[in-house]
Amino acid sequence: MEETNYYASNRSMRSDWIWKYVKSVGERVRRFTGLAWRTAVKVGKEDPRRVIHSLKVGLALTLVSLLYLIKPLFEGIGQNAMSAVLTVVVVMEFTVGATLGKGLNRGLGTLLAGSLAFLVEYVADIPGRIFQAVFIGSAVFILGVVTTYVRFIPHIKKNYDYGVMIFLLTFNLITVSSYRVDNVWAIAKDRIATIAIGGGLCLVMSLLVFPNWSGEDLHNSTIAKLEGLANSVQACVVRYFNDSENQETQEDASDDLIYKGYKAVLDSKSKDETLALQASWEPRWSTYWHRIPWRQYKVVGVTLLHFSYTVVALHGCLMSEIQTPGSIRALYKDSCITLAEEVSKALRDLANSIRNKRQFSPQALSDSINEALQNLNDELKSQPQLFLGSKNFGGSTHAEEDTRVSFSSVRSDCSSMFEYKSRELSGEMSVEGHKKVLKPLMSKIVMTSLEFSEALPFAAFTSMLVEMVAKLDHVIDAVDDLAKLSRFREFRDEDEIVVSCEKPKIVHNDLPSYAFD
Repeated sequence: MEETNYYASNRSMRSDWIWKYVKSVGERVRRFTGLAWRTAVKVGKEDPRRVIHSLKVGLALTLVSLLYLIKPLFEGIGQNAMSAVLTVVVVMEFTVGATLGKGLNRGLGTLLAGSLAFLVEYVADIPGRIFQAVFIGSAVFILGVVTTYVRFIPHIKKNYDYGVMIFLLTFNLITVSSYRVDNVWAIAKDRIATIAIGGGLCLVMSLLVFPNWSGEDLHNSTIAKLEGLANSVQACVVRYFNDSENQETQEDASDDLIYKGYKAVLDSKSKDETLALQASWEPRWSTYWHRIPWRQYKVVGVTLLHFSYTVVALHGCLMSEIQTPGSIRALYKDSCITLAEEVSKALRDLANSIRNKRQFSPQALSDSINEALQNLNDELKSQPQLFLGSKNFGGSTHAEEDTRVSFSSVRSDCSSMFEYKSRELSGEMSVEGHKKVLKPLMSKIVMTSLEFSEALPFAAFTSMLVEMVAKLDHVIDAVDDLAKLSRFREFRDEDEIVVSCEKPKIVHNDLPSYAFD
């Protein structure tokens, strides 16, 4: 009886364990399914064109598969019908420019390889079978070496790498096959025909059915980066002068806004280069039948990249562990926020200029920024003792006295530290003396240094603001060149036509030198 109860108990435990395991596996499958579904929905919502492109690829593959599925077509094309399917899979990309680039590379590489392969076969077929094998092997070796080396050339690597690879593949396929197959011309003809069918189908689907243009993506990306940087600059400066301390939710939101703005620019360099290259393949023209200068969009992206470095540094000042007291920052709050707003406004005006394809007035942008910069300059000049180590901001006499006290304190503490280190190295001080002297001495030096440099973090912040204005000058130049090369429409302001002309440089070197020393 006891043995029966023991086995029954074990069976019950095993069944309970199996049931728990099945439930856990089912729960994991349910969570995975839900996660996969949410991810798929998120990807589609981020860019609905992805759904359309997936449908286009599916339709193209279905159409090209008819070459293999329908018997009359299969008999006309032969086994090489699968080359058309492979061409659609490889060539059809998300944008028109990418598809055109790959398609033309594949077609040109195939034609050149086929022509050269038939020339090699013609020369090798004259003397005899042995010479033919040696000649084909030598040709394959030489072409393999030369073609592979050519792919290392930067211009070829950037623009024609796929075509060179297809050239090498097709040449080897036809040349080596010609040694064993008598009717190699039929193989080459079918392969070229199927590649042409697949490539043509890709071009038709990409150009005529809901086309996605690389140039349009580059255009919109440039606008988004300008607006993102504008939001980052404004949010960063406002957050720096925000006196409320118990608003963690707002702080997290502003940090996220600042980070997203400049991160999109920092991560876009390779993407912009790719889009500009793909856009150069596209048959896109402006309203004046003038070729759109996609390379200039890349130049604008580079200037924005350099500008974003100052935004990163400004955010670093905001996140620094050592901060200038709020009472000091409040003295310059209005002028700094005004300057940041003018910089943000200028970036948004540049974004609107590109979006509407309309020229802007560099003079107006420069004047407003210069005025805000001059206001900050005047306020900095009104409190020169701030950057000279003073703790008082009332009068110059007290400032000079406090400065002398600060410098003398630093010199005396440093002399004591030097004397202490000399005694330590000579062995005159014991371990107990080391502990008794080091802590109060270091604390005194740290406190004196904090008193002396309490305004330095704010000096770094204002320095980054001025550097940002200097970088903005290059951004305005790049967008102005883009407007001229693209022949944007003229800018109209109160019935006056202001054509983009030579832009005066923004003055950014008239701030007091002590503010940044």
